[in-house]
Order: sequence, then structure tokens, then C-alpha cells
Amino acid sequence: MTIGVYGLGRFGSFFSSVLKSGGERVIAYSRNEHTLPEGVEKAGEDEVLNADYLFFCVSISAFEEVLKRVAGKIGRNTVVLDTCSVKMYPSKWMEEYLPSHIYKIATHPMFGPDSGRNGVKGLPLVMCEISKKDERYEFIKSYFEHIGLKVLEMSARDHDAEAAYSQGVTHFVGRVLNEMGLKPTEIATSGYKSLMNIVDQTCNDPLQLFYDLQRYNPYAKEMRLTLQVAIEKILNRLAKEEDNR
Repeated sequence: MTIGVYGLGRFGSFFSSVLKSGGERVIAYSRNEHTLPEGVEKAGEDEVLNADYLFFCVSISAFEEVLKRVAGKIGRNTVVLDTCSVKMYPSKWMEEYLPSHIYKIATHPMFGPDSGRNGVKGLPLVMCEISKKDERYEFIKSYFEHIGLKVLEMSARDHDAEAAYSQGVTHFVGRVLNEMGLKPTEIATSGYKSLMNIVDQTCNDPLQLFYDLQRYNPYAKEMRLTLQVAIEKILNRLAKEEDNR
């Protein structure tokens, strides 16, 4: 079996090495020059698009246009999977732009180069059914589990609703703390160090990912409003305490 990875940015390079750890042949394509992880083979666009399992590792905002451009080049028997951090829009795009005979699965590896630097065993990966489940779905699910990932199955809608209040709020808070210019300090508590870890993990990712998480998750605006209301409540309570002095 051959696994193709389309896109070798920070996440694509990391994820190709994760896929290779399962023992199958992994080939990768990128428009730009990148150093390939050990064991991953460089390939042309057409070869990657005709792999048995094809993972798109491109930004959420680029995914729709990439699908439009390459849909006609994808192999008839190729299984197509995305790795976007939101699921409703990518699932919709795959259904809209890919021929009906192409088997499609939506996935979200809930980790990246930072959180997976010490290994991915036990880390979660979400699978969302697009095409009706069959042996192709079960095979790649088993492959993920063979690598050591914890596979979680849910609908694209449920994923986005939960992710807005987990991944979405984490990235939002991380960017806010980074904007404050917080720095390490010798008197840092463990809680402060945890906050700095959030800043490091979220701000090592491209800024485009942050924008995409907020723009393409239908539940992100609700999350931001809920967060804003919560902050205002705390500020109002503090103001009342100060007034009572």
C-alpha cells in the first residue's frame, strides 16, 4: 500500500513521519522544497494524487481551491482524506468537488509537531464519515490505531461544536497572551508555566491556522462571544469589589 501526503508544511512534514511509522510506503509532494522526514519519499504531484490513500495537509483556507484544481487528477481508486482542524466545510468541499466514485473520509489529527514531539501514542485523531463506511474506512482506522493513535469517531458537526470550545478557545487565549508580551520569569508558578506552554504551542503554528480556526468553524463566533461575556462578568465583579473598598 502507498500513502500519499499532499503538502509538506510544518504539519505535513510531521504527519508524513507519523504515517511512515506504521511501516507502509509514504510518498509526499509539495510545490516548495522541503527536507523530507526519514523514510518518506519525494514524488511528483500526479504520483501522490494516485496513491492508495491520499492525505491533504494544506491550510483550511487553501483546501477548497486545491480540491478544485486537482480533482480531475485523483486516481479512481484513491481514498481521499483531509487533515483540517475544522470538519464541516472540508467535508462539504470534498463532497462538492470530488467525483462521486472517489471514497472520502474527513480526519483531524488532534496534535501537531509540538504536542507530538515526544511521540503520538495515545493522542486523539478524529474520523468523520463522508462516504458510507466500508473496508477502506476500517483499514485506515486500524492503521491509525496500529500507529498508536486513539481514534474518535463523530460527525463533522459534533466535531466543530466541541473543537470551538477546546482547540478554538486554546488558540484564541494563546494569541491573546502572546499579544500581552508575557515572558518567562524566575518566580513563575506552575500555572503560569502552563500558560506559557499554551503560548508556545499555539504561536508556533502559522498565524493563518488561527485565522482559519476562527473563520471556518461555524461555532467559533459563539465561543468568542461566550468568552467575552465571561471576561466582562469577571471585570464587573472586580469593579464592584473595588467600589466597596
